[in-house]
Amino acid sequence: MPAFVREEECIGCGSCVGTCPVSVIEINDEGKAHVNDGCIECAACTGVCPVTCIDMV
Repeated sequence: MPAFVREEECIGCGSCVGTCPVSVIEINDEGKAHVNDGCIECAACTGVCPVTCIDMV
């Protein structure tokens, strides 16, 4: 299952953006991380989030 960001907890640090091997995570207009289509379910982003707001759905 793809990664999912609990945006209400996201601090917009961008750590996940640089970690994603397929570049499907971006910081949206609200300053929160968002996972676009194409997630390969590697879970790399879950390990780098300092507030642990990314889960595998």
